[in-house]
Amino acid sequence: MTTPTLDGLRREGETFMESLSREYYRAQAGLQPEAHFQAIYARHAALTSEDALDLTRETFRGTTPGTEDRRSARLMLDWVAETRVSRALAELDEREIAWETNAVATLDDGTRVPYQRIAIDIANATDRRDRLALEKARARLVAAELAPLKRERFQRERDLVEALGIGPTYNATFAEISGIDLSVLAAQCEGFLHETQAMWDDIFREGVRDKLGIDPREATRADALALLRAREFDGAFPAAALEDVVKRQMAEMGLDATAHGHIIVDAAERDGKRSRAFCSPVRVPSEVYLVLRPHGGQTDYRTFLHELGHALHFGYTRPDYPFEFRWLGDNSVTESYAMLCDHLLHDPGWLRRYTELSKADVCPFLRAAGFEELQFLRRYCSKLLYEVALYGGEVPWDALPDLYVETLGRGTSFRYDTADAFVDVDPRFYAARYLRAWQLQALLTERLRDRFDADWYRNPRTGPWIATELFAEGQRELADELAKRVAGRPLTFEPLVRATEALVSAS
Repeated sequence: MTTPTLDGLRREGETFMESLSREYYRAQAGLQPEAHFQAIYARHAALTSEDALDLTRETFRGTTPGTEDRRSARLMLDWVAETRVSRALAELDEREIAWETNAVATLDDGTRVPYQRIAIDIANATDRRDRLALEKARARLVAAELAPLKRERFQRERDLVEALGIGPTYNATFAEISGIDLSVLAAQCEGFLHETQAMWDDIFREGVRDKLGIDPREATRADALALLRAREFDGAFPAAALEDVVKRQMAEMGLDATAHGHIIVDAAERDGKRSRAFCSPVRVPSEVYLVLRPHGGQTDYRTFLHELGHALHFGYTRPDYPFEFRWLGDNSVTESYAMLCDHLLHDPGWLRRYTELSKADVCPFLRAAGFEELQFLRRYCSKLLYEVALYGGEVPWDALPDLYVETLGRGTSFRYDTADAFVDVDPRFYAARYLRAWQLQALLTERLRDRFDADWYRNPRTGPWIATELFAEGQRELADELAKRVAGRPLTFEPLVRATEALVSAS
């Protein structure tokens, strides 16, 4: 077998990532019934070999902290380690995608609902009895079939990561190769939950009682989906206008919403298409898919803008950058760009200019957005705290479902189901990426307002600056490094607390 080199890993990695991303896109978009990841891993077995792991691990350990060589080496080690683990888990991932594509939940009255539609139907259900019936059927199905599969995946993942020889535990290994200090972020989450508790108690009771007409103590996660749907504003967000509105706004800001033809939008309704929108970069920067399965109303606008932020990032990435700076890196960065776009719906000037909201409805909409924002922030802070325990190994696997319900319930005030303890988890601490993205997005928004004024989203100088100073860099930098370069400040929750307080008190 040929001894691997870093340049060889880069060349093969480009082909591998393109094949894997295309397979993921086609399977999750409902264009094919199953994903065939194992065959792709088999064709690129050199990437997951012991020699590849040894090379990238020793290269990383031999570089000097703070240098570009160190940055590159960390990204390559992180990628090879993740790819090695992912290959071992590919069979489980294939089974999960096939299950999600074909699974059907059966309600007590015999009605059958495809699993991929059930979240949409719960959010759109106006009768709570219908909502709870759908949720009961979903939880029953998940507990019986999906939860055991997901639990096995996380058990195997933890064992595989700890066997890499990078850190003594899963959490220590993640911190070493991701550059994210989990203990610092977890402490920030605890502080955020404490600081925003009184604000959340007030708006939670008001929102659940006034909008859903139920006892706040009885509110479930299914009720949360319906509440966050905010259907009362649907008329101001017509589906037919969505793409044209977004293209117009991006053009006014000086950006091409297709990144000069690099972005392909797939918003068609299709059996087997997952309900959760996603962006799939198949060739960076020249072929990027934005996939959306419409739910209706403002939800689609927010989701489309979020995924467009990802797509623009990948579509404007510098094509001359090496493989690791175009494809790899801290996903907190791309998530922050996605949030920078979807948080346009938090700007009253943007809403008045690009939506059909009446003047009287702008403030109620902003208060509803503030409810959603704080709910998601508190939910993801809680998810991170739970996942630190899940991956940490000190809590027995059988005790995790109760810990999940307790932790998420305490953070969000909604009642959760033990069936979701291994389902409501994004692998490899992706919750940490989201939380750092929120922090970075808030800093970037303040920076853009300072530099390009309050209406930065329609300033023709903004887009070129974003494309050059942010998107073009790929994910070469960690989120905290980018924050210091662009905003001159560290990542904290303080800007988010200020922004959320402004939303919930809009008048």
